[in-house]
Amino acid sequence: MKKYIIFTVAFLLVVTLNKAGATIEEYTVIAKSDKDDITVYAKKMGGLYRDFKIDFKGETYFRPYWMNVTNPTYAPQIIYEDINKDAKKELIIILTKGYGTGVVDQEVYVYRNTNGLFDVLVDDPMAIIYKDVKTKLTTEKAEIRIGDKIYKVDITPLEIKPTNLFEGIAFGGVIKYEVKDHQLIATISGQISPASFVGEIVIVYEYRDSMYQAKSIEFQRYNF
Repeated sequence: MKKYIIFTVAFLLVVTLNKAGATIEEYTVIAKSDKDDITVYAKKMGGLYRDFKIDFKGETYFRPYWMNVTNPTYAPQIIYEDINKDAKKELIIILTKGYGTGVVDQEVYVYRNTNGLFDVLVDDPMAIIYKDVKTKLTTEKAEIRIGDKIYKVDITPLEIKPTNLFEGIAFGGVIKYEVKDHQLIATISGQISPASFVGEIVIVYEYRDSMYQAKSIEFQRYNF
């Protein structure tokens, strides 16, 4: 009798786990472009979409390490157009890994279509900023230097308490991507206190030396 009870409990436990596992392992369509015949699938796991699958014009590609939040507002973006001036369309997929008050964390993947999809490297926007952008911050002024150009922002209207002011301008709280006028663009916010932003760095990419690198870098201040 004891063996029967143990077996029954074990059987029910296995069935329960299998059902839970089946729910996790089901692929869900989370983004689609009907006109380009492209569909992105993923599995919902713990509040995130993971283990991606791309159906690109009848061919399937797996990306097990991708992730995206499940909020439909931040669903993956599918863009299929020429962004390197070679008269051939590239596949661009923008993912959002996290979001919140003053935070948006996106990443981008670019593929060329040459008898199949091939990954093309995109230079990290934060690495570009660390290399090419210099900043200075005081209680009255934020200064951003990009090459020979210097941007100065009067921050006194923000009335930030000195105790809340950062030691320097912090970048990376908001990292967003878009494709505009057939160009890949990254926008990175510049923050000077927990609740205050002075503007954003805008990086326009170009295809050079087999990867996407910064074509131009500029600062756009916010109005306040």
